[in-house]
Formats: sequence, structure tokens, C-alpha cells
Amino acid sequence: MQLGRDFVRALAQITKERGLSQEVIASSLEAALISAYKKYQGGNQDVEVHIDTENGDISICEVKHIVADVVSPDTEISLADAQAQGFVDVTEGDFIRIEKNPENFGRIAAQTARQVIIQRLKDAERQIIFEEFSDRVGDLVTGVVFKSENDQVLIRLNDRTEAILPREERIVNEKYIPGERLKFYLLDVRQTTRGPRIVVSRTHPGLLRKLLELEVPEIQEGVIEIKNIVRESGARAKVAVQTLDMNVDPVGACVGNNGARIKSISKELCGEKVDVIIWNSDPLQYIRNSLSPAKIVRIEPILEQEKAVTVFSRPDQLSLAIGKAGQNVRLAARLTGWKIDINALEPERMPTLHDIFQDIIDDSGAE
Repeated sequence: MQLGRDFVRALAQITKERGLSQEVIASSLEAALISAYKKYQGGNQDVEVHIDTENGDISICEVKHIVADVVSPDTEISLADAQAQGFVDVTEGDFIRIEKNPENFGRIAAQTARQVIIQRLKDAERQIIFEEFSDRVGDLVTGVVFKSENDQVLIRLNDRTEAILPREERIVNEKYIPGERLKFYLLDVRQTTRGPRIVVSRTHPGLLRKLLELEVPEIQEGVIEIKNIVRESGARAKVAVQTLDMNVDPVGACVGNNGARIKSISKELCGEKVDVIIWNSDPLQYIRNSLSPAKIVRIEPILEQEKAVTVFSRPDQLSLAIGKAGQNVRLAARLTGWKIDINALEPERMPTLHDIFQDIIDDSGAE
């Protein structure tokens, strides 16, 4: 039986274009033809199929066990019947392979071949996509929004790959307009029965880290190290950095000339304000830095509590230290891992004449 030269040419083309080996397709097709043959014959035969990928020839054999008493005709045959079919030098207990070429099975074989090849292409493409992106989890990827409706946002990463942007991974109030190109953090890749499921994020701290690495050469080169990042996506973020070269200002390098670098990152993150602060091994100094841009007067550890401090600022700096709806102090606490309580420190004042003569004034009033 032949699948024909068209099959051979198609097989060669698929192998070249899709990177699938002929052995993979042939073995899948052989398995499918075994199943199709059993269904066609309506039995439980032991079947072997071999495909010659050079000329498209198919050989189908039923494997039968030679026995004295035949119980299962699908898999067993008597010695006399085996000899009648031309198997002369055999004895009971041997296995023989009887070649079959049933009528009309050629059409079924061709249909099966087509279905198997289509399925193998789908499986192979899914595997290629999975292998391509599973190694990139944690990377920065660029994609185009191609569907944003009914609470579903889908991102096209390339011609054959789509990713999901779940609700919890979206920046609040950010609009996802079809055709818009954005940067994402590759959060997760996993295999499912329907192919790879790729999840991206716009809220993960890793996105800000990757954008900083992209914009700040000193971070790429390892001169500046990012120690920690916390975000309230779309609103505000804090980044703790340290320099490994005392001649390099880590904050200045991250911010850039006239704030160019940090403005570019903020623009990519829907206007998110990014505070860059210097990391310090001294936790109290680190807390002071983390509350930037507020000026802190004094920090006192709370002895009864673990990793807790009371911070004092001037009254005019209190709202800045706390931040809008407590955002600045909340992010500082997450960044440092310390509980922070902020109070206003009333300024000491020089005594007035009224204070000095208060006792005389009181005495005269009493008289």
C-alpha cells in the first residue's frame, strides 16, 4: 500500500519548514495507523505498521501466535493454517507476521496520515513555544495588546504566541488599547492540554528591576546593585540600591541627567513615581533613607517590639513622611522590613519674657 509521492514531498517540506524530524512524524503515523486498522477490522489484532519515508510505502502485518488450539482468532493461528499461508518452516509456539492489504484501507490511511500530521504540527509548535518561553520566566518581554474586552486582556508576543494578562497583574486604571505595544514581566509558563499557558505581569517588582537594568548601564555592568524593590503599581515604588564603586553615585546614575532615566521608566509604568534610595547595612540609617524625600530628625527603636521604630520628623515634614494615604511610610516599611511609627517632633523654643516673669505676673494677679 502506498501513501504516494505527494506524502513524501509533504513530509520533506514539513521537516524543512517546521523542524520536525521524519522519524517523529513516521512513528506517530505508524501508531495512528495501527489504531485505525484495528478499528477498520473491528478486532483486537496484534498489528505492526512500517512506513518507508523514501517512497511512501506502507506495510501492515498482523502478528499471530502459532498454537495447537486457537482460542483468540485475532492473535492466534493453528500450525496447519500457518503452513497453508506459506509459512513452512514454523512450529507451534512461533510468531508469524501476515502481511495485509485490505480493500479501501488506502483511503483511511491517507485520511489518518493527514490528521496525524496536523496534530503533530500542533503538538510540535506548542512544544517549541513552551521551550522558547519556559527558559525566559523572569525576563522582560515586549508584546502588543490584541484583545481587551469582557475583562480579558490578551497579549501577542510574536506571530504564533499569545499571553494572558490577568486582572491582578494589571496596573490599576491603566488602559489596554488593542495595537498598543508595552513591556511585561514574564511571570509563568506552563503546559496544558490546550498548549502552553503564558502569563505576563505589569505589577511585579521584577518589571521595574528589568527596566532599570535596561535604562541604567551601571546596573547592567554590576557597578550598582539593586538590593530591594517594592511597588504600589501605577502609583509609587521604592528602589534600594548600593554602589560597588565609591566614585559612582548610585542614586544619580539611576535618576540620570535631569531625571531622564527615571522619567523614561516612569512613563513606561503609567506614570508611576519611583524613589531611588541608598541601601545601608545599618537598619536605622536604612529606614531614614527609605522615608525619602522626607527629612527625618530622630529614630528610636521600640525595645518592647521586634524590628519596630518610632520616627520623628518636623511638623512641616510629617505629611511628606507619611505620604498620600500613608503610601510613603507603607512602602518604606515593606522595603526595610521594619514597622515604622511616625510622629511630629515639636521644635524647642527660646523662653520669652512672659515665661521669665510668669511667677511675678501670677503673684500680681493674685493680689
